[in-house]
Amino acid sequence: MTLTVACLGAGYFARFHHEAWERIDGVAPIAVVDRDLPRAAEVGWPAFPTLEEAFARGVPDILDIATPPETHLAAIRAGLAAGVRLIICQKPFCAGMEEAVAATESAEAAGIPLIVHENFRFQPWYRVMRAALEAGRLGEVHQLTFRLRTGDGQGPRAYLDRQPYFQQMERFLVHETGVHWIDTFRFLLGRPDWVMADLRRMNPVIAGEDAGHVLFGFPGGVRALLDANRHLDHASDTPRRTFGEAELEGTEATITLRGDGGVRLRDHGSQAEDVLLPSRDWPGFAGDCVHALQAHVVAHLREGAPLENTARDYLDVLRIEEAVYRAAETGCRQTL
Repeated sequence: MTLTVACLGAGYFARFHHEAWERIDGVAPIAVVDRDLPRAAEVGWPAFPTLEEAFARGVPDILDIATPPETHLAAIRAGLAAGVRLIICQKPFCAGMEEAVAATESAEAAGIPLIVHENFRFQPWYRVMRAALEAGRLGEVHQLTFRLRTGDGQGPRAYLDRQPYFQQMERFLVHETGVHWIDTFRFLLGRPDWVMADLRRMNPVIAGEDAGHVLFGFPGGVRALLDANRHLDHASDTPRRTFGEAELEGTEATITLRGDGGVRLRDHGSQAEDVLLPSRDWPGFAGDCVHALQAHVVAHLREGAPLENTARDYLDVLRIEEAVYRAAETGCRQTL
């Protein structure tokens, strides 16, 4: 069964979506939509300036939205009205909680799955960590630390070459970037009970925060720390492969993620390491996680496989994000 897909957006990150769809067997791209029609035409698919014009030529099975948050609600509603079978929407999901709830409820009322394109949990290193946790290889888990070190935040030209709108975002580090690890920490450890946060702006040319520490408390005393600084880097030939380094620590073993994408497990009391995931040159973005998420959606439509990152579930990520900002503003721990 061939599935058809239309993508809304032809900007910087949308290109990862287009390329990944072209590598999934049995998927036929039938439209790319962007108000910059010449830019859309460069993708090589049938190009349209609006969703309405694209849908008039054919309604796709999948609508993949890769445009800024303020466009999401209208695009989701247009897809629902047209009768697509499933919608994927990039993060940040909609322009605030009110719109995110409205989009979620509209999709549920229509009986059409709405998936948030939160792809970091689909990176291969986190899938390997999850498998080790489920196999009990770490013993009693105590803590998870991720050190975000993108190295792209220094100076007056920070972010201008790739995603210039980063400079104008009043909420930046957590809302645009750290939210990936809010979801990933949930994927690995479950839902946190509380958060504490210390956020700061270090580059005066940007509007929002670009460094900080966020501490998450989980049931049973487990802790997770997001230690983030976009000015500093980590040992990697490509900082945007893993975006930093991680350690997942338990009483029986410690798992380490390095900047080359390799994952290693060291048993407690030992210096030897077991390679859980060797480093390699992944295609696409950050361990080919865009492709992995899209393949996950295709498996649902073809085989009925359960979906991750439904819009309803993702509302919890947005609630935790809001709690992080409240914690930073008040200096007080926020119960979730």
